[in-house]
Amino acid sequence: MDLRKKQWQWAILFIIALTWGTSFILMKKALLSFSNNQVASLRIFLTFLFFFPIIITRIKKINKANLKSLLIVGIIGNAIPAFLFAKAQTQIDSSLAGILNSLAPLFTLIIGLFFYKSHVKFINIIGLFLGFIGAVGLIYKGGSGGFNMTTGGYALFVVAATICYGLTINEIKFNLKNLDGVSIAALSFLFIGPFAGINLLFINLNESFSQPEAMESFGYIVILSLFGSVFAVVLFNILIKYTTAIFASSVTYIIPVFAIFWGISDGEKIMVEDILWIIVILIGISLVNKKKLIDV
Repeated sequence: MDLRKKQWQWAILFIIALTWGTSFILMKKALLSFSNNQVASLRIFLTFLFFFPIIITRIKKINKANLKSLLIVGIIGNAIPAFLFAKAQTQIDSSLAGILNSLAPLFTLIIGLFFYKSHVKFINIIGLFLGFIGAVGLIYKGGSGGFNMTTGGYALFVVAATICYGLTINEIKFNLKNLDGVSIAALSFLFIGPFAGINLLFINLNESFSQPEAMESFGYIVILSLFGSVFAVVLFNILIKYTTAIFASSVTYIIPVFAIFWGISDGEKIMVEDILWIIVILIGISLVNKKKLIDV
């Protein structure tokens, strides 16, 4: 597999999209028996355990030059979004979470522009506004005509997570050039996995495991950790190394397709109005990602 070739880059992009697009329905199923705090903590801790053999062999790669960046990737790029997504999906559909996740390229561009000296053209700014308009439309509709914490407000947790992703993608692209994708993924969990494990000691897992469908829900968390946080994160970090920050983040353009598919298969409903706002978002971020107009 030569990731310098475009066809392999696109193949990896679709594999990641399928994996992360499935993550939203897995979180939904996990939340049937576990709280959002438990789902996020279990996901992080299990991912840490899966990565542990790699961490042991590569821990010497941590130094003063990359410590700060690895902390950013671990805390802002993995831990905070895990809790935000789990919290959001206590009130919003998995398909809506997947749709709003497509805002990541917008924030990748904004953060890259202001903090990492990326360059932007006028057409990309138009794309930014269209993307935000589409996201606001989905959130407004989700809130039954207004922003409130009953439904629509929870969509803001997803938006916050995409901001975290935007920062992390730029950090990996510009400040972790000397670390490979596997090392970045594994070592970043060294800083958050043990704390997630400690947190699990204080959130009454016994009661959750006593639920009738607890083991099935736990199985979904294991799959979520192994594929959504280990397999996909490693591939994503590798993709960033071989492409641009914007191209890598554009995986979130494709994620909604899979998220919507799984949502519909689970009985969620997608209305015509939802589709229209989705189209607005996708048009916006396609303009953000306009070829040869962004230097990242």
